Amino acid sequence: MQYPAEPPFDPEAAPTEIVLSAGGRALRLAWPDRTAATLGAEALRLGCRCAWCTRDRIQGRFPAGFAAVAVTQIAPMGGYALHLGFSDGHARGIYPFVYLRELARITPAAERTPRAA
Repeated sequence: MQYPAEPPFDPEAAPTEIVLSAGGRALRLAWPDRTAATLGAEALRLGCRCAWCTRDRIQGRFPAGFAAVAVTQIAPMGGYALHLGFSDGHARGIYPFVYLRELARITPAAERTPRAA
């Protein structure tokens, strides 16, 4: 089996800085091109694309918000993503760096910062 010469992800999408705020309510990311963003835990939880969350969205059962949620676990995943766990017990989310950058781009500024719990 031959492997591709290039990695299956954009190396420019890998953050140069990943900082979880005290209390886990926000994740700050910076990239090689000097852009940076802060994503609130709620925006990250709402953005989960795991099979469970996808199913709940399709079935109309996905919550509209997670006001008091915090990121409780963060781990690198295969050099291309972060695995996040949340205070509501959800720990199935894998967030590719490309997706995190896209979330930072499309999430309105008001939703990127944590709301008061």
